[in-house]
Amino acid sequence: MTDLTPRKYDPIAVSSESTVVAEYIPDAVGAGSYQSEAELERELIRLLESQAYEYVPITSEAQLVANLRAQLEALNSVTFSDAEWDQFFSERIAGANDGIVEKTVRMQEDHVQLLKRDDGSIKNILLIDKQSIHNNRLQVINQYEIGQGDGGAARSNRYDVTVLVNGLPMVHIELKRRGVDIREAFNQIDRYQRDSFWAGSGLFEYVQLFVTSNGTLTKYYSNTTRRQHLSEAAGSKRVRKSSNSFEFTSWWADAQNKPIQDLSAFAKTFFAKHALLNILTKYCVLTADRMLLVMRPYQIVATERILQKIDISTNYKTLGTGAAGGYVWHTTGSGKTLTSFKAAQLASKLPSVDKVLFVVDRKDLDYQTMREYDRFEKGAANSNTSTQVLKKQLEDPNARIIITTIQKLSTFIRANKGHAIYDGHVVIIFDECHRSQFGDMHTAITKAFKRYNLFGFTGTPIFAANSGSGGNPQLQTTEQAFGGKLHTYTIVDAITDKNVLPFRIDYVNTVKVGNVVDKQVSAIDTEKALLAPERISQIVKYALEHFDQKTKRAEHYTLGERRVRGFNALFATASIEAARAYYNHFQIQQEGLSSDRRLKVGLIYSYGANDAVEDGGLDEEGFDTGALNMDARSFLEDAIQDYNDMFGTSFDTSADRFQNYYKDLSLKLKQREIDLVIVVNMFLTGFDATTMNTLFVDKNLRAHGLIQAYSRTNRILNSVKTYGNIVSFRDLEDETNDAIALFGNKDARGVVLLKPYGEYYDDYAEKVTELLSAFPLGQPIIGEAAQKEFIQLFGAILRLQNILASFDEFTGNAILTDRQGQDYRSVYLDLYAEFRKDKDADKEQINDDVVFEIELIKQVEINVDYILMLVQKYRDERGDGDDKEIRAEISRAVDASPTLRNKRDLIEDFVDSLSVDGEIDQEWRAYIAAKREAELETIITDEKLRPDETRVFIETAFRDGQIRTSGTAITKVLPPVSRFSADGGHGEKKQRVIQKLGAFFERFFGLSAGNSPTT
Repeated sequence: MTDLTPRKYDPIAVSSESTVVAEYIPDAVGAGSYQSEAELERELIRLLESQAYEYVPITSEAQLVANLRAQLEALNSVTFSDAEWDQFFSERIAGANDGIVEKTVRMQEDHVQLLKRDDGSIKNILLIDKQSIHNNRLQVINQYEIGQGDGGAARSNRYDVTVLVNGLPMVHIELKRRGVDIREAFNQIDRYQRDSFWAGSGLFEYVQLFVTSNGTLTKYYSNTTRRQHLSEAAGSKRVRKSSNSFEFTSWWADAQNKPIQDLSAFAKTFFAKHALLNILTKYCVLTADRMLLVMRPYQIVATERILQKIDISTNYKTLGTGAAGGYVWHTTGSGKTLTSFKAAQLASKLPSVDKVLFVVDRKDLDYQTMREYDRFEKGAANSNTSTQVLKKQLEDPNARIIITTIQKLSTFIRANKGHAIYDGHVVIIFDECHRSQFGDMHTAITKAFKRYNLFGFTGTPIFAANSGSGGNPQLQTTEQAFGGKLHTYTIVDAITDKNVLPFRIDYVNTVKVGNVVDKQVSAIDTEKALLAPERISQIVKYALEHFDQKTKRAEHYTLGERRVRGFNALFATASIEAARAYYNHFQIQQEGLSSDRRLKVGLIYSYGANDAVEDGGLDEEGFDTGALNMDARSFLEDAIQDYNDMFGTSFDTSADRFQNYYKDLSLKLKQREIDLVIVVNMFLTGFDATTMNTLFVDKNLRAHGLIQAYSRTNRILNSVKTYGNIVSFRDLEDETNDAIALFGNKDARGVVLLKPYGEYYDDYAEKVTELLSAFPLGQPIIGEAAQKEFIQLFGAILRLQNILASFDEFTGNAILTDRQGQDYRSVYLDLYAEFRKDKDADKEQINDDVVFEIELIKQVEINVDYILMLVQKYRDERGDGDDKEIRAEISRAVDASPTLRNKRDLIEDFVDSLSVDGEIDQEWRAYIAAKREAELETIITDEKLRPDETRVFIETAFRDGQIRTSGTAITKVLPPVSRFSADGGHGEKKQRVIQKLGAFFERFFGLSAGNSPTT
């Protein structure tokens, strides 16, 4: 078969067993004829058969179980008796109470199961052979069917193509014909997991990886991406996206980062037998909280190149030289910690390696990396608090991976000349290998250790173009310090793959006090002029005015268990003096505001040797507050006291408490509990908070320092966060373009930054014109084809509005009036309700071929405050008679809001019940309190619930923003009931009560009876 001829690989960089091909060159000529979904499926199966997959015609569970038995017997060279098999299958494979999580743990961690033989002996049975992967047998089945009611299945489903590994379904492929949105396949898998994967013996819950394809585009993702997405949606009737939605699916690619999207190309590479088995056995990581992460191709390539380098240098006896190491350039935000963890984990298992040292710079990174590593595997890495502990760990043969700071390691070397560890084979991995590691400490480490491999990970390497002029001329660049480049994944690659977000940059000219950017004026005088109080006051005013817009405070999303509004920000200043001035001005300008309208502003800095670093890097701030001058330290003390008052903490500037302040502040940023933190250098490198989307900059940045700082804002979180916002109060345009050209490529600018406002606006104008002419308001949209066209068009407009809203120029330039927007949203929501398969199904479960942008509707949704404002207008203008137009406007506004529609009768009854005078707010609160109490009382009476416990349960739900359906809280609400009582027993009663209380919660959530009404 000519199209399956393997390509030649680079014999050194990539072996024939490499998981990711060095370079994939697609077939020159594509097919010209239309391809149906069935033909696409046949072609995929043909390709898999040509790669040593066995096709088996299995369509029922009995056949699946019989085949599984035969496969496990072959793998383990054993013959089960019927009694042995029945017991092994029910206890060790099916597990009556096991779900996706337990089955994933079994595949990832407990793949050796014990078989009790009829004669009483015990035998180990492998479910998958992780040592010799080619002992595993791959089979492919298609059109496996589960009928409604089979094994309890909620609906009939027929699965497209499934790969069996030793008889267990491990990879499921859902296909759509070419030309259909790939998200449809994604939505369909949602349904399967909800309706039938668990049915019968639940063998389909062993699926570790999902692949979705429409022939042209193909993506893969792990089972927990779906599980989280489903469970988070099921916890609430509110439509929401979590960080586990379609945004978290991955492209496959070759080692050059060229995406392999076509299904046949994907099948030849991803589904190559050794590649798939490597991914399943080596390149999945089950985290401590039981999330399955599957690595991306660039992460796998980097890991394998490190392992190959260790092997080659051991065999060729080049340990302890530059040739034994190298660096990995993976852009900031692309998941370096996972790559370094997997490389460290696999290296620590190599027979020749005695220790893996993971070396980080500064205590904050030590703390953060430790937490990250711990997330991947509890206790996998030993971190150390002192050089004494480091010494113990280096002497402990069981401490395989050790996290330490470069400072502690160099202290250990100075104090322990001739230690035995220096003769061991030690793999040393540097995280974020910036220039601080190029000096004397680097030399001391490489002198002390004799048999080492030295690897560096960085998002921003030092090249000749951005290297400094001081220090050791032999250690000016990353390559000089660590050896050759092992793999590259640039900022352009990451943005193209949608693994990080693009940046949107505003340059705001603020120098109203005379232009100080004068080459004749020294830098110090320039900084002084930039600190003019009038200028700082203007910048703070601008930041406060635009803060809500930049951080999208009008929009809600789910973060863990909480509903939060918008994102948070950092404010980067040029010096401690500047940071203090800004903190003061934020305090002064917010003085008159009520506490709920004030931004929560934090401040952090510590001693740095220099305020500016010549090579464009960011000065390394340690935790040395003792070296601050009295003035700077007492100011910081006061700012920390403000923080203590805000959050009920007790930090100060003493050494330990300041470190704990840093940790607490970083946690508050990650959890979106603080709005803005003013910094000098801290938090601008190595700090990750997915909730951060804005960086205000009033300092000079260039090269790697600029990319590092900007990259704090562009971590993917969900579909509300569309890019990282940079608001620069200095003219950094040339520096930005140079940095992007250096760390992407010469064409990078257009990819990394958003397009100009005009391009988006033209597209928006064109689509709105089409909407108004094709779907005029007041005329029904007849026929499913027209309805789908409307959904697609209006969805595109919503997406464009979401981007345009961040441009100042868009204010006042929307083409659709507010009323037209409301009316179109009402139509859109009606179609959404109509298209949903099942009224009680999860929010996203709509027809497979329709993708609704419901989340974007929520971003512009009408809240209760707006309705009450209309009610006030209604009363003011009604006079003696009814003002039908305002009444219609209220109804229209309610219909256009996803969360207010089920509250419509409450709002309309309230309008009718209004007294002639009286405070609307007070009347509303009283009205809602009475309604809420009456409706809750009815539920308590009808279901004979425990009144006090029920009220506590509901209050907790309103406080947390969701109903808790698991745990003991719900059972406390229920009356004692026999499990066999006439009205359906405990289980049915519980479900009925959850449903009623859930509907009650949805109806009254956001209609606060005790506070000002908010959504």
